[in-house]
Amino acid sequence: MAMPSGSELLLVFGIVVLLFGSKKIPELAKGLGQGIRNFKNEMKEGEPPPGEAPKAIDKPSVATASPIPENSVKA
Repeated sequence: MAMPSGSELLLVFGIVVLLFGSKKIPELAKGLGQGIRNFKNEMKEGEPPPGEAPKAIDKPSVATASPIPENSVKA
């Protein structure tokens, strides 16, 4: 699929302006920017500081189930 050309982008932008209004678009862009910024900040918080080795992830323990005694099952 090809990238949209300039005239197609203008058409899409015009439809967006008609749907949301010219006052609402900056608010939407601001909210989108804040969401992206928050996502990046959260991703950085999960990383170890530079120069520190990442911690090893423990393997999850596997729980073993004991079989159900036959006399405890009621039909």
